[in-house]
Amino acid sequence: MRAKYGAAALAKVDAALKALAAADKRRGVDTLVVPVDLASAMKPYDAAPVPARPDAKALKAAIDALARARQPHYLMLLGGPDLLPMVPLKNPAHGGELGDEDRIVPSDLPYACEAAYSTDPNRFLGPTRVVGRLPDLPGATRPDLLLQLIRAASRHKGLPRASFADSFALSAEVWQGSTRLSLTNTFGHADRLHLSPPDGPKWSKADLAPRMHFINCHGAADMPEYYGQRGEDFPVSMRSTLLRDRVTAGTVVAAECCYGAQLFDPALADGDWPMALRYLTDGACAFLGSTTIAYGPSEGNGSADLLCQYFLQRVLAGASLGRALLEARQKFAGERTHLDPMDLKTLGQFYLLGDPSLQPVAGVSHALARTKAFRKAFASVEDRGVRGLRRERLEREGRNLARSLPRLIPSEAAPAPAVLEAVRPMLKESGLDAERCARVSYRISGAPGHRAIHVYKGWVERRLLALIATEQDGRLLHVRRMHAR
Repeated sequence: MRAKYGAAALAKVDAALKALAAADKRRGVDTLVVPVDLASAMKPYDAAPVPARPDAKALKAAIDALARARQPHYLMLLGGPDLLPMVPLKNPAHGGELGDEDRIVPSDLPYACEAAYSTDPNRFLGPTRVVGRLPDLPGATRPDLLLQLIRAASRHKGLPRASFADSFALSAEVWQGSTRLSLTNTFGHADRLHLSPPDGPKWSKADLAPRMHFINCHGAADMPEYYGQRGEDFPVSMRSTLLRDRVTAGTVVAAECCYGAQLFDPALADGDWPMALRYLTDGACAFLGSTTIAYGPSEGNGSADLLCQYFLQRVLAGASLGRALLEARQKFAGERTHLDPMDLKTLGQFYLLGDPSLQPVAGVSHALARTKAFRKAFASVEDRGVRGLRRERLEREGRNLARSLPRLIPSEAAPAPAVLEAVRPMLKESGLDAERCARVSYRISGAPGHRAIHVYKGWVERRLLALIATEQDGRLLHVRRMHAR
């Protein structure tokens, strides 16, 4: 950070962090700032400092050492990927030019897991840690955004559940069936859903006033916009420059879009900021989104739909932002017999931008907890003790997932004849040709019998579509169709 901003700016960041630590103390959180690039700071943990030009492997080792020694309830990464790099996971859904073009999935998931550094996403099926990232602006020479976000976190106060009753929801028109289901699962209704087209991108302050935002649109790499869809028409549904002075303080955002939370230098987009950073600088306290191409069905729910709604559901239930993501990840992984390539990518690509310790929805105390005797007995340990019990449960759940979930092993084996015969007409109905579209296959290690997954991918109406077929002992066991968000 000193190299990026200079000593004087770093002193301002240090002062802001001291104020944040004081605010955390009042909220029952003891905060320790650890400059992982200083040998003196890492020596107590028997860990090497992260080099001046940081790499993800060194950062992962440093975080693991800190986590083992301190057992923190929250881990906050301070800065964007140019300061604290993400782990470049291999993309299990990669399909080259005819399929998913992402060779890697930049991910913060490994920092939430106890497994040692690896680029294999199969190693990180059981997250146990509460992790979030408070970003700065890529390419910036002054830490203005970082200072603003630190100070906003210091001022944050939880609000009653009623303050989050309304939502701003936006969907590409072609995905409205899926989005309506997500909204109903999360808020109990989908009455205020906006569709693009015709709606957007000039949203009013009243439109964006609700503190819960759910967005299911298209996104693109290094672009400050999201897009709707009707047929082959992809109009702009949101533009980051049009969010200025329109977002309510404390807003929580979940965006399913491809590259929805990608952080890039605004110079790549004619000076326009990434959507996530514009949301945060305009008042949002959290943004959950993807670093790469994300997936979900046009109707029903799957992959990105589920992880995003699970996160919002836990926020509404009173969880801290970081715990909401950890519980969402565990629920997403734990509900499956195995994770197919799209689900495995989903688990790795979505991450939290925001202070993980913030609790948007204030907890409601039970009658006993409001008595003088109770407050006296737990005056110094109540929050820490209860959090500790929750972390024990979450660690146990994560370790169980890491031990029990089967792994995907790349395979050159073609689908069994009966499977190909059953899948071929489904591909045709989806606009794909079995002989010309891309296919990647995996065997599932640890599953009973011979189980394999075959992913067919191709471009339909200028957008990526995938058909995922599960084979069991030579027969078709399950199939689903997914669209790139």
